[in-house]
Amino acid sequence: MRHFLIAVTAGVCLAAGVVHAAHTRVQLFLSAGTVRPGDTIWAGMDLKMDAGWHTYWKNSGVAGLPTKIEWTLPAGVTAGEVLWPLPQVIPPAEVTTYGYENEVMLLVPLVFATNSQPGPVVLKANVSWLECQDQCVPGSTKVEATINVGSDTTRSTDAATIESWRSKVPIAGGSLPFRAAWENPPASDTRPLLLEFSPPANTKLSQITAANFFPDASDNFEIQAATETISNPSAGFVIRKLVKKFSGDWPNAINGVMVIEHDGRRYGYEVSLPVSDQAAAIAGTAVNTAGQTFTIPAAPKPSIIRMLLYAFIGGLILNIMPCVLPVIALKILGFVSEAKSEPGHVRKLGVFYTFGVMTSFAVLGGVVVAVKLAGHQAAWGMQFGNPVFLVALATLVTLVALNLFGVFEVTLASGAMNVASNLSTKSGLSGAFFNGALATALATPCSAPILGSALAFAFTQPVSTLMLIFLTIGLGLASPYLVLSWNPAWLKFVPRPGAWMEKFKIAMGFPMLAAVLWLYNIATATYGKNVLWLGVFLVFMSAAAWTFGNFVQRGRGRKRIAFAVVLILLAGGYGYALEKELNWRHPVIETATSGSLKESAEGIDWQPWSAAAVAQARAAGKTVLVDFTADWCLTCQVNKKTSIEITSVREKIKSLGAVALLADYTHTPDVITAELSRYHRAGVPLVLVYPKNADAPPIVLPEVLTPGIVLNAIAQAAQ
Repeated sequence: MRHFLIAVTAGVCLAAGVVHAAHTRVQLFLSAGTVRPGDTIWAGMDLKMDAGWHTYWKNSGVAGLPTKIEWTLPAGVTAGEVLWPLPQVIPPAEVTTYGYENEVMLLVPLVFATNSQPGPVVLKANVSWLECQDQCVPGSTKVEATINVGSDTTRSTDAATIESWRSKVPIAGGSLPFRAAWENPPASDTRPLLLEFSPPANTKLSQITAANFFPDASDNFEIQAATETISNPSAGFVIRKLVKKFSGDWPNAINGVMVIEHDGRRYGYEVSLPVSDQAAAIAGTAVNTAGQTFTIPAAPKPSIIRMLLYAFIGGLILNIMPCVLPVIALKILGFVSEAKSEPGHVRKLGVFYTFGVMTSFAVLGGVVVAVKLAGHQAAWGMQFGNPVFLVALATLVTLVALNLFGVFEVTLASGAMNVASNLSTKSGLSGAFFNGALATALATPCSAPILGSALAFAFTQPVSTLMLIFLTIGLGLASPYLVLSWNPAWLKFVPRPGAWMEKFKIAMGFPMLAAVLWLYNIATATYGKNVLWLGVFLVFMSAAAWTFGNFVQRGRGRKRIAFAVVLILLAGGYGYALEKELNWRHPVIETATSGSLKESAEGIDWQPWSAAAVAQARAAGKTVLVDFTADWCLTCQVNKKTSIEITSVREKIKSLGAVALLADYTHTPDVITAELSRYHRAGVPLVLVYPKNADAPPIVLPEVLTPGIVLNAIAQAAQ
């Protein structure tokens, strides 16, 4: 994906034509005023960017283009390789790049031949770059400088500035104790890599506040930008990076810059490190911060047939999960309505419902493939971390509920506002198809028993296998209705259609309202206190739907005025509540990074999860409970209410002095996605209990918990 983005960027530059960019100014400095034949001087290509703009390092990262210098030099003068000062990591995290803000000076050695003729020499270069803020603009300019070839080499007035930039260039780190090793055997096209720095004896490790690795570019693999620190001051400083392979074998060596932050300063070291299999010599071994090891259960090697069976059964179980219950209510109403129809028509409805489910799962699988090809982590239910998806789904489900309550009627000419409700509640083939799509959308935050194993397997497989498993899950979800529709005789057990159906239809609106409240609660994690404005928008939209139903559909006159009111309500609600106050597409997401996540004295004292926090607690001989959860995961919330955040578990944790860590997956951070994949899970929930014995493997609890399961695991871990 990185190469695709770079190719697109380059294509845009060529299509636009390279121009002198307005936000970067380039000057050529020389370290000498005169130069003696046979000597080497430094040329400094200084780029000054406007505030908020940046240019790129030699490896630009996921996107961007490095600055290029093309020299036009007289005979007897040759230019060496560019030396690049230590770059910065340029956010956002999902498209992290390496570059420079404000100013950078690229350094180039210029060698003058021994037979250079005395006199003035003009040095020319064409410099091209890409500068970015919210948008990227290609730039190019020509620079030149004149130097005299004489009997001696003298310093220029710019020599001190050039020397200061030379001190920012990474130095060779071959003699320093850096080490690279694979953490696990390969299981997919993404593999965790451990990088260790053991500082000299005269260096206090506690003063090292961070470490990172900026890789050189490669066509065969990409070392992703996200960095996880997994060490403490009692041992070497260890970080974890994810490596995504595009082609060929896994690299046996990596090149780049190790970055150490020490005593408030950053130090860069050019390294070429062999990659050892030492950390993965024992299958499933990972390094903890005390220099000990604990074993992660080795990944099973299931057959594709068994995984397809798990996928079908998991999809079947989704029908009784709380996420899908509102749609099941609609299906019951649909079967009652069609009970006396022709058998052929009923069968068509079942087929179209199945087709809607299967199409939706195919789209979902395609999104997963696209995310993986883009170099990001993919997980089940990841779309619920997207604010646009949340608002759109909350709007859709609200419209469905209003239609069930009879606020507005479904007609073919009802307009764009109620198209979604039209599709999901009317009888007929289109209604059956969209009902399947809605069932899929509401099913994805749930993880049914057995389904987790199939999903974890799917996320590590090629595209064809992943899509096959996703379609099998969809078939399992749709199968009860498909079977029922193809056996019309079974429909004789449903009640006869009658006046009661109108009341039943209204009653089914309440599960839909419950789904709206659930989505509203999920949105709170994204919008915080501002989520109130999502409620305001839904009120405006509901008022528009009521006006539409009473004065446009069922009114006798002045329908144009009523329709104008509808448009004003929708436009006002969207423009003021969503765009102005909520900033719904670009919310500022606040995440806890330190301190307690729950201050209530009655609850568990949750602390933020990190690999370092786990290792620190284990090094202290503590039992550790880790809950990987998300606000949008109903199974997680049920587990919490019934089996984790309960009196008996709280007292057990407190009496043992155990540590409780919460891994919040609401916004699907890559570091947690990677950790889930290490335990062969494609999404949450995941609950781990680490024994106090640091050499013992963690206890992996099932997706659906009971108090007994949790208490037994904690008691076993404390032994």
